[in-house]
Amino acid sequence: MQTKDETQESGFLQKPIARLSFLKYAGASMAAAGLLMAGCKKDSGTTTDDGINLGSGDVGILNYAYALEQLEAAFYTQVIATPYFGMSSAELAILGDLKKHEIAHRDFFKAAIGTAAIPSLVMNFTSIDFNNRASVLATAKAFEDLGVSAYNGAGKLIVDVNYLLLAGKIVSVEARHAAAIRDLINPGSADFSGDDVIVGGLDGAKTPLQVLSIASAYLTTKLNANNLPTS
Repeated sequence: MQTKDETQESGFLQKPIARLSFLKYAGASMAAAGLLMAGCKKDSGTTTDDGINLGSGDVGILNYAYALEQLEAAFYTQVIATPYFGMSSAELAILGDLKKHEIAHRDFFKAAIGTAAIPSLVMNFTSIDFNNRASVLATAKAFEDLGVSAYNGAGKLIVDVNYLLLAGKIVSVEARHAAAIRDLINPGSADFSGDDVIVGGLDGAKTPLQVLSIASAYLTTKLNANNLPTS
């Protein structure tokens, strides 16, 4: 028998506030446990000719995730602000929920990293036609897949198990997003995962450098990942 919390989790697209509340609770728990990164690793956030320094260690990885969540939050915010032609009420509801989730992720990381957080990034969405359904959904699919592979690739680089646990809870939501977008592209199909994502029954993983190389096409702000851990 499902508990109340489990029921809320199973209907995450219909009840976005449950996920938002969880992230606020998680942030409060981290603060109470003295896990906030404020005041640590002052190397992060500095700007040089090589771009904004993400930092090193766990701070660097959290800033890396924060940058990606900024990207996704900005994308879905634009999608909802300028709905593509023919967007149905169901699509608007789903994409609106994804926007809320990504904003919650973004704000969570900003609060968790504290004064060591990188600044807000400037996006470059000129390659996306926000009036075109195919362009928007294809980009959403690419962003969600990229996010899943990013978290999977960065997990082994996180030292603090508390951050690893929270990253695992967030990547599972990103994977649900990826499935939801696929269902919008091919309604009712069995393509909820996609052969281009699943490798041997497991989601793929990308290194931070691989991910940022792809994400940079949508960022005006240059990021410097030279100090991120690699193993």
